[in-house]
Amino acid sequence: MLEIDGAFLPMSHNVEPEDGNLWFITARGTPMAAAAGKGAATRYVVSDSGTGLHAEIRGRLEVSQDRQKLDEVWNAVASSWFEEGKDDPDLVLIRMTPASAEVWLGPESGIGFLFKLAKAKVTGDKPDYGEQFSLSFG
Repeated sequence: MLEIDGAFLPMSHNVEPEDGNLWFITARGTPMAAAAGKGAATRYVVSDSGTGLHAEIRGRLEVSQDRQKLDEVWNAVASSWFEEGKDDPDLVLIRMTPASAEVWLGPESGIGFLFKLAKAKVTGDKPDYGEQFSLSFG
């Protein structure tokens, strides 16, 4: 979920492994495109209950004209939104440059975690909530 002006939007991201930038594709005229045009600060929240990973990533948005990057991140989901494909005049490529992140790594998720909570309640032990740490980029 990507935060734009205090509201969260469901967005798919692509990660650039070399520098950790996140890439998004959106339409011209959207709040996201407007925010990126101003270099707005944002937060991106990711959660994977299968692995127990939860993260809040903070950074800045900016519009990119990088045609090679668009070719790299283009996919079937994006093509369903833009009738003219990568050449659609409404398409806007957005880069999020991360500045910091809060990360939580849970030991388990779902039923297994609920079982551990119940067991801790019965035994009086503390449940294993996993790890939490902060990251700074750049």
